[in-house]
Amino acid sequence: MVTLTEARENRTVNDWVAFFKQADIPVLRQTARELAALREREDEMGARDITRVVINDPLMMFKVLTYANNHRSRHQLQDLVQVEQAIIMMGNSTFFDQIPTVPHVEDVLDSHVSALVDLLKLMIRAHRAGYFAADFASHLMDLHAEELRVAASLYDFAEMLMWIFNPEAMSEIRNRQAADKTLRSRVVQQEILGFRVVELQEALVHVFNLPSLLTDLMDEQRAHLPRVRNVQLAVNLARHSADGWDNAALPDDYKDISQLLHVDIERVMHIVGARH
Repeated sequence: MVTLTEARENRTVNDWVAFFKQADIPVLRQTARELAALREREDEMGARDITRVVINDPLMMFKVLTYANNHRSRHQLQDLVQVEQAIIMMGNSTFFDQIPTVPHVEDVLDSHVSALVDLLKLMIRAHRAGYFAADFASHLMDLHAEELRVAASLYDFAEMLMWIFNPEAMSEIRNRQAADKTLRSRVVQQEILGFRVVELQEALVHVFNLPSLLTDLMDEQRAHLPRVRNVQLAVNLARHSADGWDNAALPDDYKDISQLLHVDIERVMHIVGARH
């Protein structure tokens, strides 16, 4: 068993993975509040009602999918990739009994307000990326749009976990990059964390038994495949539009999305809700 202090000091992916295996992953307080309200009328609502709450919180989505895929019946051969499908398979009562809605992100980062702000921005961005990915998939008549929503929403989940459990180091990375715009994320991560966040993400996907389809959809090496391209473009769009619609990178995003969806750029801007 690796403690949080040891994980921070040892600075290796393996130590962080060992820590996360027994860590209590927090969720947003709003998620806990909404799920508590649903639990009070458990008999009259279905998996879809729970799903609507879960997909707003990438950390809760992570908890649901890891639990579902680690507790599959022997007859369930396929990975559970969609949140609603996972909740249906486990049943409402198992969901409420086995997936805790504590601790809360806001409490864990109570003494790190700036890190909390950065984490919440990242989670909002992840949720928007999921929305964009599902929307693009619908335009392409992809019958499994929800899989793309999940992949885009969880694209940065290792970074979210590091903001929660290693806020000082993540704040230092942010400050260094703010001071030097040419500094590459991967370089500064390696220097301060001892590894790149993408390496941690790959290890966590494997250890937590997340569906292999998700790793495929998050894999930049497969960017030539349309569904992987969808996820990448949704993540890029969410990142570049996080502070408004005047980011210099957005015209390139619109062009790439227009090629993916086979529509003109004006149509893309309408689809994504871009404002001139």
